[in-house]
Amino acid sequence: MTTQPSKTHLFGLNRQALTEWFVALGEKPFRAKQVMKWLYHERMLDFDQMTDLSKPLRALLHERAHCALPEIIADQIASDGTRKWVFRYPCGNSIETVFIPEDDRGTLCISSQAGCALACPFCSTAHEGFNRNLTSGEILAQVWLAKSLLGCGDNGKRVVTNVVLMGMGEPLVNFNNVIPATDIMMDDWGFGLSKRRVTLSTSGVVPAIKQLKEVTDLSLAVSLHAPNDALRDEIVPINKRYGLPALLEACQEYVAHNGQHGGVTWEYVMLRGVNDRLEHAKELAVLLKGIPGKINLIPFNPFPGSRFECSKRSDMLAFQRYLTKAGFIATIRKTRGEDIDAACGQLVGQVNDRSRRALKLSREQAEIA
Repeated sequence: MTTQPSKTHLFGLNRQALTEWFVALGEKPFRAKQVMKWLYHERMLDFDQMTDLSKPLRALLHERAHCALPEIIADQIASDGTRKWVFRYPCGNSIETVFIPEDDRGTLCISSQAGCALACPFCSTAHEGFNRNLTSGEILAQVWLAKSLLGCGDNGKRVVTNVVLMGMGEPLVNFNNVIPATDIMMDDWGFGLSKRRVTLSTSGVVPAIKQLKEVTDLSLAVSLHAPNDALRDEIVPINKRYGLPALLEACQEYVAHNGQHGGVTWEYVMLRGVNDRLEHAKELAVLLKGIPGKINLIPFNPFPGSRFECSKRSDMLAFQRYLTKAGFIATIRKTRGEDIDAACGQLVGQVNDRSRRALKLSREQAEIA
């Protein structure tokens, strides 16, 4: 009995990998650019409609390749125009993808894992546990689907101008799948986004940050959330493995290596009575002194089972004022999509938890109560 070769998901191949794939099939290297143009510029998934390819090649693509898309099981639009989709994969897991429209940009927040194993207690994704990494094709399919569902804006302007890997999961734990997907986002033959408009957010996987600088120069954001190791150990558990000195050193190396004058975006969720006092702002200013970047203060968005509350508006403003006077660019993020649970930290999807993380967190919550 002859075993049929498994089909390759073309969304999972960046230009170099797709070129190598075609060469291995006995085709010319330029076929990669041709197919990428059809997939990402023309948004065409039907191989039969790729008219500048020969009929034998189209038949070969049918035999050896696919461009599968997840099932859309929910499509919600918030009162502020934020749009959230729930995409389900054949394995049964569902992830969430969010589009945030603004006057001067349209930001798509995508997921890199089904769930998350890092267990940050202020994030609803962590309470769902973890199942698996998304493949490169599954990551990129979110961008492809969103662009197709949103269409073009007025005068043919691109609706999706920015992509941020800030959805479900820790991108740097899924390094080998995330990088090819971001390559295609920034490739002129792919989605053609500039490196300033593709942002990867990490909780601080230090070895992966060091590796990251060798393979890409996209924008880097760090989920910091605390100005010292003792507090960060409590609310960002990975800090127990990679503390602040190592994290800051890796970030400085990334910025210096890539010549990124904009520096790092430091994300700091505002938790009432936990990390929002003026003394924390002073510590933060000392910690980040001399590192190029900006500080994004994020109002905590509640979810069922959370023990945290959002900081008072007055405390957030005082925190921001101190950082601004200390010479930092510090902004308070406007909460978007809260009425459809699409705000930062609220994404959950439907995850078949293999890590038993959800059970552990529920027990911890019960002990606290």
